Amino acid sequence: MTQTLLSPKHALLSVSDKTGLIAFAQGLQALGFTLLSTGGTAKLLRDSAIACTDVADYTGFAEMMDGRVKTLHPKVHGGLLARRDTPAHLAAMRAHGIAAIDVVAVNLYPFAATVAKQDVSLEDAVENIDIGGPAMLRSAAKNHATVSVVCEPEDYAAVLLQLQSGTQTEAQRRALAAKVYAHTARYDGMIANFLSSLPQDGNPQARSLYPQTLSVQFNKVQDLRYGENPHQSAAFYTDTTVPQGLLAGYVQLHGKELSYNNIADADAAWECVRQFTQPACVIVKHANPCGVAIANDLASAYAKAFSTDKTSAFGGILAFNGEVDEACAQAISQQFAEVILATSYSAAALAVLQAKVNVRLLTVPLPRTAVDNALEFKRVGGGLLVQSPDNHRLSVTDLQCVTTLQPTTQQLTDLQFAWQVAQFVKSNAIVYCKDGMTLGIGAGQMSRVDSAKIAALKAQNAGFDLKGCVVASDAFFPFRDGLDVLAQAGAAAVVQPGGSMRDGEVIAAANEQGVAMVVTGIRHFRH
Repeated sequence: MTQTLLSPKHALLSVSDKTGLIAFAQGLQALGFTLLSTGGTAKLLRDSAIACTDVADYTGFAEMMDGRVKTLHPKVHGGLLARRDTPAHLAAMRAHGIAAIDVVAVNLYPFAATVAKQDVSLEDAVENIDIGGPAMLRSAAKNHATVSVVCEPEDYAAVLLQLQSGTQTEAQRRALAAKVYAHTARYDGMIANFLSSLPQDGNPQARSLYPQTLSVQFNKVQDLRYGENPHQSAAFYTDTTVPQGLLAGYVQLHGKELSYNNIADADAAWECVRQFTQPACVIVKHANPCGVAIANDLASAYAKAFSTDKTSAFGGILAFNGEVDEACAQAISQQFAEVILATSYSAAALAVLQAKVNVRLLTVPLPRTAVDNALEFKRVGGGLLVQSPDNHRLSVTDLQCVTTLQPTTQQLTDLQFAWQVAQFVKSNAIVYCKDGMTLGIGAGQMSRVDSAKIAALKAQNAGFDLKGCVVASDAFFPFRDGLDVLAQAGAAAVVQPGGSMRDGEVIAAANEQGVAMVVTGIRHFRH
């Protein structure tokens, strides 16, 4: 259906976020639109020498109740909802003096910003629940066959160009309408989350992190070729706003399209590498780190990480917490990698890596202040598990020594490093380390003893001498047998959460074998 504008043409502008509004209004005015507006929006237009009519003057019905009622009127919603191809609708418009409103620009009271304030009151929150705005947006969006509705300032320029050229299509208006319903759904979801998180007395400062009704919304970035396996379909979605520093904010510089597994593994690598302040490299294969190291530069960190498990590193995901330079790129180019992530690449490094046609090169910003997802989700049959992120950061001063033998200063540094790595290894996790690099990693075993044995075997296969190394265990030792395996392999110091009913037995085993042991009081199960 082509758009038929009744004369005179009307546009309704009522926005909280006034970004880009003046240029949009000027463009509409030049096209012959009569502008209808309210409150602060009308004042801004007049202050900018743009003529507009107050909605109250148009409807003949004054704003009332502190602005709660101003646009909820048949002359507004009739102008939005009337079907231009239905004679009865057109007759009703003429009978009641209703003008067709063909363009609507509305965005809503800043509810999210209001409830994000630490001292927000319930009264302030409720007063920032927009009623008229969502109603106008929904009415205009329902009638998108002939009405252009804009809820995001970023769309002003494109819509104005379409109107100026007379090329706007129903499909384009439908896309704008879809944005509107997503916008109002997100807005209502935020309100539902807030209200259902309040305690009985309605105190916003005592609200729960987990509302009674949980509404979340994600935006599709792309369809993927397939999911974990070729017979599964898949797509990639992001948060409506991606915090800087998280994987979803990546920019791809080179290589073919990312797959479902590429994205999942890239996230595992990036989450691990961004924990380190020193130059670091993390190599991930099938969601588990197979090599992690820190050094004075990224090339050295890569060499150390790669040496941990060269076999598993083949076709892996490489993550760096700084700019990849030419020396690092030359080292990487000798091996096969699926994806490389870094904060940036030097021009010389890009020239080296882009010579490899299939490798995917991503950049992700890394702000100084760490950010995390607000909540983490895991789908189960018919339900959803929701938790806060595991963002505990261990300081050396948090470690409590429970053995007669105290760890050395260097061992404490390595224990902290090993613990950081273990946090990102699937449980049961055992990580052997020394001098800022992993030597052997045991992941995802049903038995902690088996993880300890596998990690030692992998270290030995890589040619490492484990004598004097340190080990991290993501959870406590239920029996002394796991500690015995570590000691026999050559471990000199161990970090573990503690908390087992047999802690005394495990500590005694450590004392017996001359192993220093520190406990964290925190575990890092990862499933």
